[in-house]
Amino acid sequence: MNVALQNSATDKKRRPLLGLSILAAALIQFGAHQAQAAPGAEPAAPAATQQASPFGALKHVRAGLLDVAYAEVGPADGPVVILLHGWPYDIHSYDQVAPMLAAKGYRVLLPYARGYGDTRFLSEQSVRNGQPAALASDVIDFMDALKIERAVLGGYDWGARSADIVSALWPERVKALVSVSGYLIGNQAAGQNPLPPEAELQWWYQFYFATERGRAGYEKNTHDFAKLIWKLASPKWTFDDATFNRSAAALDNPDHVAITVFNYRWRLGLVQGESRYQALEQKLATAPSIGVPTITLEGDANGAPHPKAEDYAKRFTGKYEYRLITGGIGHNLPQEDPQAFAKAVVDADHL
Repeated sequence: MNVALQNSATDKKRRPLLGLSILAAALIQFGAHQAQAAPGAEPAAPAATQQASPFGALKHVRAGLLDVAYAEVGPADGPVVILLHGWPYDIHSYDQVAPMLAAKGYRVLLPYARGYGDTRFLSEQSVRNGQPAALASDVIDFMDALKIERAVLGGYDWGARSADIVSALWPERVKALVSVSGYLIGNQAAGQNPLPPEAELQWWYQFYFATERGRAGYEKNTHDFAKLIWKLASPKWTFDDATFNRSAAALDNPDHVAITVFNYRWRLGLVQGESRYQALEQKLATAPSIGVPTITLEGDANGAPHPKAEDYAKRFTGKYEYRLITGGIGHNLPQEDPQAFAKAVVDADHL
């Protein structure tokens, strides 16, 4: 789920609180390919959870610590757009966005993040680390592996955070940025600050994951948990079972639970990140500005915790535009309003 700058959540004028009865019911419930290899890459072991992709056969590339599974559409020589998904979703959030961009001549890449789909760690000894700097570093490793110097980055939720971090720390690699819910760079120190009760309630799953009961519950009920999050985060989005099941298959990755739990425990300071990312986290703790051309988007019915646009606008110091997408649009904005998201990508590229 998107972690907004934690102190932004203190504003009591945010959207109406999610129903207590729904959350109470949720807590009771949880208590009771054939892959086409990229040049120089080795195919990962076949995954039992892989389903047919509307993007065609997935590709694989060795990138940093990972064998990354990704989809690619559009002309191979087109300007590159990398679309990053969130939790607990997957690359199918861009089922309609990617073809729209490909039709405009873009080479669109959609990598599965660590812990999703057929993306795998190359070593069993690697820490199943979900801290933000690790996920953002994966994006740079992915670009390096495919010899991509610069790209337009787009994302929502965890994907928006990774896109924000890459844009802040490696601006020379980013041509433009599209970020749902804006500036999502946080740090452990900010995570220690208590919020008003209403804001804390919205983070119920973060506190749930802080417990061993929560880890066990998520492992036992991963798909049911994800479906609940989808409903709470996008209360006006009516998705069918086929849509959900296609994305939920990506959550069957053997590292998914460990990475999810690590991420939320890291935010609360309950686990420490790896030393290899310490220098990056120190930079992120200063809330660095983002100077690349940026369009931020927000759905008018986003049921997930997120900051207010006026609270983060100053963090974007380059060409910048904010767009509120109306019509009952929730947290998974690319899938709920693909035209608005695709248009933002094209427009950001021409800011």
